Amino acid sequence: MIRTDDRDMCAAAPGGAASLAVGSGAAARVETLRVRRDFLRAAQALRKHAPGLLLQARPRRDTDLPPTDPGLIRIGFTCSKKIGNAVTRNRAKRRLRAVARQVLPECGRPGWDYVLIGRPGATVSRDFGALCADLRGALAALHDRPAQSRRAS
Repeated sequence: MIRTDDRDMCAAAPGGAASLAVGSGAAARVETLRVRRDFLRAAQALRKHAPGLLLQARPRRDTDLPPTDPGLIRIGFTCSKKIGNAVTRNRAKRRLRAVARQVLPECGRPGWDYVLIGRPGATVSRDFGALCADLRGALAALHDRPAQSRRAS
């Protein structure tokens, strides 16, 4: 169940996210990250902790190779062995994929790469609605702050 304040939080995000809000009729294209280089780039960018997951995000640049569609949202998923055995890790990744499928088209920003990381004990056991709210809150907090790298170079 989507609360109206969650929907407003996504729709009010600056930078064009309002066009992706629920009910606007426009849906962003979402693609899965598959190359290690993309995961490493996201790991060096912005992070937002939530009770059920960790979100890493970065805006793609024109200089990134290979070039990608700027209107595309890319998402990756990872769960370490700290989550548990293979069955538990796969269950956690399935839950993260389901959450991303529901939340990213309405709250994600085109031109950004996101990586969702499972948290031990929380990703598998947390209520699905709470996981969705965690991702919405993390995306809103991430996009409300000025774009700056996590590490100063």
